[in-house]
Amino acid sequence: MKKYLSLLLVPAFMFASTPAGEPDYDIVARTINFVIFAGILYYLIAEPVKNAYKGRINSISARLESIQDKLRASKAQREDALRKVEEAKSNANELIQTAKKEAEHLVAKINAEAQNELNLLEKSFEEQKSFEERKIVRSVVNEVLEEVFAGDTLKIDQNEFVNLVLKKVS
Repeated sequence: MKKYLSLLLVPAFMFASTPAGEPDYDIVARTINFVIFAGILYYLIAEPVKNAYKGRINSISARLESIQDKLRASKAQREDALRKVEEAKSNANELIQTAKKEAEHLVAKINAEAQNELNLLEKSFEEQKSFEERKIVRSVVNEVLEEVFAGDTLKIDQNEFVNLVLKKVS
């Protein structure tokens, strides 16, 4: 540090050493002083200024790199989102096709069940009809038998009785 102070004092000694009678060419002395001052200033300040400049460049570069990383990440997210949208569309189309197939299957199943139900109803109707016919035949046979057995005056042999029943039934 003392070395630097002695360099600062050199110009002062130079001004003090000029004789009084000689003309003053102080441009030379001022130029030398300026060069010495600029040299000292460069020697003291150049390294911190360079470091500050490099630090600023590095910080700008780091911010730019982080922004580019964020940009790449957002592009990747965008691509991922677009891919997911496409997958969702294809899944939706598949679901629609599946739903249509299920609906067709259900319609066919319901039609088959309705046809089975109709067949069962027709069969039940036919059974009920045949039951009612047998019931009517029985009641007619009962009536005929009661008429025949109620009247004592009329005596019929078995063949005539069967013929009479057959006529009544038909």
